[in-house]
Amino acid sequence: MTLAQALACATALGLARLDAQLLLLHASSRRQDERAWLLAHDQDALSAPQAQAYEALCARRLRGEPLAYLVGEKEFFGLMLAVDERVLVPRPDTETLVEWALQVLAGREAPAVIDLGTGSGAIALALKHQRADARIEAVDRSEAALAVARANGERLGLAVDWRNGHWLAGAGQGYDLVVSNPPYIRADDPHLRALAHEPLSALTAGDDGLHDLRAIVAAAPAHLAPGGWLLLEHGWDQAEPVRALLAAAGFDEVGSRQDLAGIARCSGGRWGSGHADPATPRSQQGQCELG
Repeated sequence: MTLAQALACATALGLARLDAQLLLLHASSRRQDERAWLLAHDQDALSAPQAQAYEALCARRLRGEPLAYLVGEKEFFGLMLAVDERVLVPRPDTETLVEWALQVLAGREAPAVIDLGTGSGAIALALKHQRADARIEAVDRSEAALAVARANGERLGLAVDWRNGHWLAGAGQGYDLVVSNPPYIRADDPHLRALAHEPLSALTAGDDGLHDLRAIVAAAPAHLAPGGWLLLEHGWDQAEPVRALLAAAGFDEVGSRQDLAGIARCSGGRWGSGHADPATPRSQQGQCELG
C-alpha cells in the first residue's frame, strides 16, 4: 500500500484529512511538520508494520481518542509539548491567557509567577520561554500530571519550580501574577462525552462549573503583591460571573479577553496597592473606629 492509498482509505472511513496525514507521518516516523514530505513521497510504499500501526492509530482516532495522545505531542505557544492521558491536551485558546499574562508582566523585573493546575506545564513553560528572568512556580495536585510537566521542562531546558499541591494551599506571598486554567465545566455538561479520553478531574468543577474558580479568586489576594494580577481561563458563558467574583473580592481593572473565536475566554483583575490586608474581612476594610 502506498502513502496515497493509505490516506485515501483513512479518509474514506471518515477520518479528517489533516488527522489522517498527521497519523500517517507518525506511523512513518516523520515529524508532524513534514506534511510536504507526504506529497513528495505519496507513491512510496508503507512497510507491513507501518501499515498495521497506521490502521490501529486511525481506529483509535475514529473512536474519539485525541490526536495529541496518539502522536504523543502538541504544540503550544511555539513549544512542542509531550502529552498523554495523564494531562489535558493544551488548546490554542489558552494562548490568549499567555498573551495577556505577558502583557501584565511587561516592565516587571524578575516577576514572581505561579501557575495553578499546570497539567502538561503549557502555561508555565510558555511564560518561562518568553520571560527567562521570571521566577515561575507551577502547581498541580496530580503527581502523574507533574511528571509530564517536569519532563517537558527538562527536555526544553526551561527551569520551573514544579510543586504538588491544591491551588494556593501552601503557596508563598508577593506574586506578581497568579494564572490558572482550572476545571470549569459543569458536571452535567453534555459536551463532556466528547472529552471522555481526557482526565475528568481536570475538566469538571461542580454543578455550575465555578467551584474551583471561586476558590482561586477567594484565596488569591492573600498571595498577590500590591499591583499583582490574577488571570483565569473559564468557559464560554462564564465571563460575567467570573468578573463578578473578581469585583466582589476587591480586584481592580477587572476585564475579559476574547479567544480566537471571539468568545470571552479569560477574565482577570489587578490587586491594587491601596487594599487593606486581604486577610481582613471586606466588611471591616476601609472602616475606622470612633473613640
